[in-house]
Amino acid sequence: MNINEATITRIRTLSKAQRLSMYELAYKTGMPPSTVKSIMNGKSKNPGIVNIKKMAEGLGLTIREFYDDDIFDNLEQDE
Repeated sequence: MNINEATITRIRTLSKAQRLSMYELAYKTGMPPSTVKSIMNGKSKNPGIVNIKKMAEGLGLTIREFYDDDIFDNLEQDE
C-alpha cells in the first residue's frame, strides 16, 4: 500500500466511524464535494498536505493524530 492508498483508507475508516457521507465530510472540511470525491476515488494522485489537513480537521483530528495510525507503517515506495 502506498501513501495515497493509506490516506484514503484512513479517511474512509474515520468517516465510517463517524457515519459521515462524502457530502457531509466535504461540508465539515469546507472543501468542494468534487475535491473530496476526487481524493476519495483516487483520481487525485497527490491531494496535498493542505487538503489532508482540512480533512483531518473536518474529522476532528490534528494532522499528527490523523497520521498516527499503524496503516502508515511499512508503506511501499511510490514510483
